[in-house]
Amino acid sequence: MAANRAVVYQGPRKVEVQSRDYPKMVDPRGRKLAHAVILKVVATNICGSDLHIYRGRFPFPKGDQLGHEITGEVIELGSDVEYIKKGDLVSVPFNVACGRCRNCRERHTDVCLNTNPAVACGAYGFNLGGWQGGQAEYHLVPYADFQLLKFPDRDRAMAKMKELAFLSDILPTGYHGCMEAGVTTGSTVYIGGAGPVGRAAAASARLLGASCIIVGDPNAARRELVKKAGYEVVDTTKATPLPDQIEAILGEREVDCGVDCVGFEAHGYGKMAGEEDSEAVLNALFAVVRAGGAMGVPGIYAEGDPHAKTEDEKRGRLRLDLGKAWIKSPSLTAGQAPVMRYNRQLMQAILWGRMEYLSEVLNPAVIRLEQAVEAYQLFDRGEPKKYIIDPHGSLGKAG
Repeated sequence: MAANRAVVYQGPRKVEVQSRDYPKMVDPRGRKLAHAVILKVVATNICGSDLHIYRGRFPFPKGDQLGHEITGEVIELGSDVEYIKKGDLVSVPFNVACGRCRNCRERHTDVCLNTNPAVACGAYGFNLGGWQGGQAEYHLVPYADFQLLKFPDRDRAMAKMKELAFLSDILPTGYHGCMEAGVTTGSTVYIGGAGPVGRAAAASARLLGASCIIVGDPNAARRELVKKAGYEVVDTTKATPLPDQIEAILGEREVDCGVDCVGFEAHGYGKMAGEEDSEAVLNALFAVVRAGGAMGVPGIYAEGDPHAKTEDEKRGRLRLDLGKAWIKSPSLTAGQAPVMRYNRQLMQAILWGRMEYLSEVLNPAVIRLEQAVEAYQLFDRGEPKKYIIDPHGSLGKAG
């Protein structure tokens, strides 16, 4: 049986690459999974959500494997797998979804009713159902016929793997934020956060035909990367109010659409810059999205943060300027992206050259599995890269 090295959480800001057991076709409760497959991992990324765990801000069991952005080759099949075959190259949605419950049937795979006995939400590499993460050499995927997105041509997919690797989470997540915000041809958009999800949202807004795409972030290196890729930027550390900065770019103080790609580890704007302020991006969107506009909020908000400033924030309770925003009749949709709603269309957009700008703004950096510890440290410091772990040297062969 093959060895299986994986990135394992050992406590706040401490991860290790360890030898682990090769995956078994059983669920976290020990039940056999005839509908599962084992993948040889081709690419597995480090996500901003992983940083919440890394920093000790999102509850996660010590000793569990990290990672939910996974692409791989099918090497073993359960007895009930009919349509996925050995040798298929596939993208794995980070949502673990059964395909059988009411929510999955209604395309809400982000809130599957069956893959997590605690809440209606299962995911790899989170404390959401006990599913082990995929920053590893090999990975288990249940409900394979339903969940896996097969790439139609292996050679063509390998040539585009640095972009296709984003289909498991950040690209559909950024796209979902834009869709829920109503981004369409000619829209003006403000995106809070220039991390990988925010940059994926900017690329998604371009694909959807937005006219002016503005990204706000306190990190100068990230802003520089985004501006170089052709987007507008604002510095959230400036004393100049955000509506004034938007007006200087757009000629108007409000935008049509807003997307929160930061979540609960947000920091304040202007004079509050540098201070953690969990509701800062949401309140900024309330201020700059026009009356009748909409906001997509894929940034994570969760209870159980032991390092939050107040008891309310530890419970996920925020101070929102809803009184000011209510009069605008805003629409706001929050939550994880239902990856399967978008990943096939986004795959085709990548394969057919409709997102040639994606790597420019996401700035992927391919690393070996043993470099993951250092990559977490660099990412935590704000390095403007998207780290793709290549456990078997597959991407080197693809050039």
